Amino acid sequence: MSARAASPLGWAARLARPHWPRIGGGIFLGTIAVLAAMGLLATSGYLISRASLQPPILTLLVAIVGVRFFGVLRALTRYVERLASHDAALRTLARARTLLYERLIPQVPSGLGLRTSDVLSRFVGDVEALQHLFVRALGPPVVAVVGIAVATGVAWWLSPAAGVVMAVALIGSALLQPTLSGIAGRRSGRRQAAARSQLTSELIETLEGAPELALYGQEDARTTRLAQADAGLVRLARRDAWLSGATGGISVLATGATMALVVAAAIPGVVSGQTDGVLLAALALLAMAAFEAIVPLPTAAQHMSATSNAAGRLQDLTERPPPFAEPVAPKALPATGRLELADAVVRLSGTRVLDGVSLSLQQGERVALVGPSGSGKSTLALALTRLAPIEPGRGTLGSVDLSDVDGDELRTAVRLERGDGHLFAGTIRENVRLSRPDATDSDVDRALDRAGATSWIATLPEGADTSVGEDGALASGGQRQRILLARALLAPARFLILDEPAAHLDEAAADALLADLIDGVAADVGVLLITHRLSGLDAFDRVLVMEHGRIVESGTVDELRQLHGRFADMERMPA
Repeated sequence: MSARAASPLGWAARLARPHWPRIGGGIFLGTIAVLAAMGLLATSGYLISRASLQPPILTLLVAIVGVRFFGVLRALTRYVERLASHDAALRTLARARTLLYERLIPQVPSGLGLRTSDVLSRFVGDVEALQHLFVRALGPPVVAVVGIAVATGVAWWLSPAAGVVMAVALIGSALLQPTLSGIAGRRSGRRQAAARSQLTSELIETLEGAPELALYGQEDARTTRLAQADAGLVRLARRDAWLSGATGGISVLATGATMALVVAAAIPGVVSGQTDGVLLAALALLAMAAFEAIVPLPTAAQHMSATSNAAGRLQDLTERPPPFAEPVAPKALPATGRLELADAVVRLSGTRVLDGVSLSLQQGERVALVGPSGSGKSTLALALTRLAPIEPGRGTLGSVDLSDVDGDELRTAVRLERGDGHLFAGTIRENVRLSRPDATDSDVDRALDRAGATSWIATLPEGADTSVGEDGALASGGQRQRILLARALLAPARFLILDEPAAHLDEAAADALLADLIDGVAADVGVLLITHRLSGLDAFDRVLVMEHGRIVESGTVDELRQLHGRFADMERMPA
C-alpha cells in the first residue's frame, strides 16, 4: 500500500473541491442565520423592556420592524443554508462512490485482502459518514468565530464590563466543550467504525450462508455471534449518546451562567447611569442567543473524529496502487491477428501463478485448456484480458502489446465469461443483453437459441422476459450456464475465453452444453475453453495441458494420448 498523500480529512476536502462554492455558501448563510438569531433575541429583549415603560407606540416601531426582519431573515437563511450544505454533501457522496468504484475495479482480480462485507461497509457506511464533515463539522467553527466576535462587540458597545465577561465566557465555552467532546469521542469513533464493519460482515455472511448454517445446526451459534457484535456496537452508541447528553447539559449550564454573569457585570453601569437599564434584557438575551453558535461545536468535534476515521478507511482503498495502469495514449487494435502470450509471468498477492507461459490463439481456432485446480488456468484468462499484470513477459493481439490498448476496447475484442458469472435480479433477456446493450430482442433470441436454451425458455410463461431472481436464484444450474453462454455468444468479440462453463453440471448436461458451445460460436471467433473435464475435447483443434503455472503439453486429443504424458495420466484418474 502506498503512503498517504494527505491526511484523511484533507483527502475528503479535496474530494469536495468542485462543490466548495456551495459549501462556502452554506457556511455563509449559517453565519447570517446565527447573527439574525442574536439580533432577534437582543431586539426582542430591548422591545420588551422598552414597552414595559409604556412609551408612545411610534418610538417602538423600529424595534418592532427589527424583530420581524430578524425573524424572517433567520428562518429564510437557515432554510437556504440547509439546502446548500446538504446539496453539496450529497454531490460529494456521489463523487466519492464513483471514485471508490473506479479504484476498486482494477483491484478485484488480484484481490483486495478484505472481506466482501467489509468492502460493502466502507462503500455504504463510511461514504455516508463523509456528509457530516460538510453539514455538521466544517461550518460550526467558522460560525462560532464570527458569532463570538459580533456578540462580544455589541455587548462591549452597550456595556464594556458585560462585553469582557461575555468574551471570556463564550471563548472559554467554545474551546473547552469541543475539546472535551473531541477527546472523549475520538476513541469511540474509531471503535464504532470497526464495530459497525464487524456487525455488517457477520450479518451478510449469516444471510449468505443461512442454508449451510441450518443444515449443520449452527443457527444458534451464529445468532450468538451476531448478538455479541450488535451488543458491542450498542455499547459504543450508548457512550456516544451519554456524551452528547452531557455536553448538551454543560452547554445549558454555561448559557445560564453566562447570562447571569453578563447581567451582573452590567448592573453597576446601570446604577451609575453609564448604561440604560432597558438594555439589561437585551444583553441577557444576546448572551443566550450567542450560544447558538457554541452549541454545535461539541457535536462538530465528534463528527470530525468519526469522519476522519471513515475517510481514512476509504483513503486506504482509493490510494492503493492499481496492478496496472491504463496507457496514456492507447493504440488501436488491428483488424486481425493472433492473441498471444510470450514467456508471461503473473504474480498475484506476491505468489508466482504463471511461470513463463507462451500461448497462441488465432481467430476461428478452438483450443481447450485443461489441468488440475490451482495450475493457473483462470489466471491465464485474466492475463489475456489484462485483468492481471504480466511482468515479465508479453501479451499481444496482432502486433499490438496488450498493455498499450485501452482496457475496455481489449475486453470487447477478447471476452471472458466465467462459469460462476453473476446473474442480476432481472429478466433472462436483460442478463443476456449485458454483453451488448444495443442488441435487439431478435439478437438476444438468436444467442439463446445458439446456447441451446430455446426449448427451456419456451416452457416459461413470459419466455425470455422471465425474471431469474437475485443472483439467478430462480434458475437451475444448467439454466444458469445457458444464460451465461448466451451472454458470451451475443458479445461482439473476436476471441471468447470460457472459464469452466460446465461447472457444477452433471455429465450429460455438461456434454450437451459443450456441444452447443461448439455449434453456437461463429466460425471466425477464436475460442479458449478452460475446463477440468476431459470428455468432448475431440472437437477442439488443440488441447493444452497446464501444471504448476506452465503449459506442459499441447496437441490434439489423439496426439496427447500417444505421448503417454500428463494428459494420459489425467484420463486414467478416476472421475
